[in-house]
Amino acid sequence: MIDLAFPDGSSRQYEATATGADIAGGISKSLLKKAVAYTLDGELRDLSDPVGGSGRIEIVTRDDPRALALIRHDAAHVMAEAVQELWPGTQVTIGPVIENGFYYDFARNEPFSPEDFPAIEKKMREIIARNKPFTKEVWSRDKARQVFRDKNEGYKVELIDAIPEDQDLKIYAQGDWFDLCRGPHMASTGQIGGAFKLMKVAGAYWRGDSNNPMLTRIYGTAWAEQAQLDNYLHVLEEAEKRDHRRLGREMDLFHFQEEGPGVVFWHAKGWKMFQTLVSYMRRRLDEHAYQEVNAPQVLDKSLWETSGHWGWYKENMFKVQSAGDDTEDERVFALKPMNCPGHVQIFKHGLKSYRELPIRLAEFGNVHRYEPSGALHGLMRVRGFTQDDAHIFCTDEQMAAECLKINDLILSVYEDFGFDEIVVKLSTRPEKRVGSDELWDRAESVMTDVLNTIEAQSGGRIKTGILPGEGAFYGPKFEYTLRDAIGREWQCGTTQVDFNLPERFGAFYIGADSEKKQPVMIHRAICGSMERFLGILIENFAGHFPLWFAPVQVVVATITSEADAYAQSVVERLKRAGLSAQADLRNEKINYKVREHSLAKVPVILVCGKREAEEATVNLRRLGSRDQVSLSLDEALRQLAAEAVPPDLKRKAAGTAEAA
Repeated sequence: MIDLAFPDGSSRQYEATATGADIAGGISKSLLKKAVAYTLDGELRDLSDPVGGSGRIEIVTRDDPRALALIRHDAAHVMAEAVQELWPGTQVTIGPVIENGFYYDFARNEPFSPEDFPAIEKKMREIIARNKPFTKEVWSRDKARQVFRDKNEGYKVELIDAIPEDQDLKIYAQGDWFDLCRGPHMASTGQIGGAFKLMKVAGAYWRGDSNNPMLTRIYGTAWAEQAQLDNYLHVLEEAEKRDHRRLGREMDLFHFQEEGPGVVFWHAKGWKMFQTLVSYMRRRLDEHAYQEVNAPQVLDKSLWETSGHWGWYKENMFKVQSAGDDTEDERVFALKPMNCPGHVQIFKHGLKSYRELPIRLAEFGNVHRYEPSGALHGLMRVRGFTQDDAHIFCTDEQMAAECLKINDLILSVYEDFGFDEIVVKLSTRPEKRVGSDELWDRAESVMTDVLNTIEAQSGGRIKTGILPGEGAFYGPKFEYTLRDAIGREWQCGTTQVDFNLPERFGAFYIGADSEKKQPVMIHRAICGSMERFLGILIENFAGHFPLWFAPVQVVVATITSEADAYAQSVVERLKRAGLSAQADLRNEKINYKVREHSLAKVPVILVCGKREAEEATVNLRRLGSRDQVSLSLDEALRQLAAEAVPPDLKRKAAGTAEAA
């Protein structure tokens, strides 16, 4: 007999041969009807699997979040069966679950296209309606090779040969169709439901090797309910509208070109936004007693060897070497991929006392990292970017307090940009790392306490979690993930504790006992990549930026040439009030002008005609609204000037007024 513990705290004894289905049915028939799998000590299993041993058991129903991966996995198998029914002779290769869906790679003389999707989806629904049970068998290697060889499934034979000898060969069948698979699966095809859709096709080399044959990959998505699928498709539609690359073109912000892969060509309006972001961040750093510094972009390889980056990261670094016969210097240099080694050198320059700590060094550092060309994606994934990097050198006793101060600053910055759904996760020691276990124990203990404090101080508003094994090679880190306007999550800020670099570089301060002490180094980024953060902001706001952040805040558009002089004077007054303003005096109809500036996402359009010029008024129209309001010029200036003040300066002014 075995002992099984249930989520409600109860425990019961069963025969070891009892399956998950037996246990679910023994609890209630309704539970068995809803069950799709079970877990034993967290391991997901087929309902038909014997439990085999004692442990903690949970019955997984279809509405359980853990069932979503099973729905997608089963949908992939059904898609493969549908394809082979429709096009006999097509070979199936691999079909894993991925984020938000699944795919399967097929070998066929004629590649598939989206025009094939309706027929495949129709056949999938037929297979699901048959509600055939998923059954599992374990085959010998010889049998498996022979069966798939007889079916002319050469790719499957190759996969069988690659499976380690100590692993079982599992074959899952749904009716007459079967495939090699690790599992688990749900009880039957009917449990997949109808909330699925095929999304796109792509070419994919077998096993990712360009020397191998090209296969056709069909991507699909599947969800537990139709409403979830509808929401996902809506988000995709919204994401396409908000694509920062598209908006970057429409708003004339930036571009990319082949001669500079992965680096940004900033246009005037885009660069203005970039500098507005930098100026905002500089003010926030000043509030928190950071010192802005600048370290060289090109440094000798030896420095990167000392830091450990050359050994751990050199495949992502751009190497620089002097060239030419008339050059004596044959040293190898590297473009910096990060700012930390340079900041250690600045800290080391001159003797430091414990009385000076913490020392907070910040830099908007231009860094370069090699990314494969296929991974480049607009502002989101580039090879050259600006990192809003900072490093705090402090004592061990100051570490927790500094992490909390960093947290307050990060959350405040995100709030200023309208992000209020934040998740903070602690990434713990990876398998490959430097430093003693004692130092890792200390760092993780402090950061766990800080994480608990963050959650407690937020009253539960900030969600927290643990990412085991995801820390940097030199220390554990906090990862800050924010949710945008359409529900997507973006990991941006980080806080990383590092005992390693100060030790490697021999950094020290003089303690109260007049002895040399090694500082703790805390790596901190808020935006992370400034370029990427701008891309996130563009997509989050869909180009409809708050007035203080818009590159062009106001356009003054004339109805008639008789208002040209007045419009120019309005622009001058707007500029004197600190607003970015332009005049549109073109001989075009006003509706044309309004439509054009709306497409360019200008937040405010002031319309002026002969009457407005005579009365010193303006018609104010806001982006996204067809309504316009007639205001005196003085009132419009007062409202817009107040609205254009950045949130941090508003707080400062409010604090000054309150103090007075």
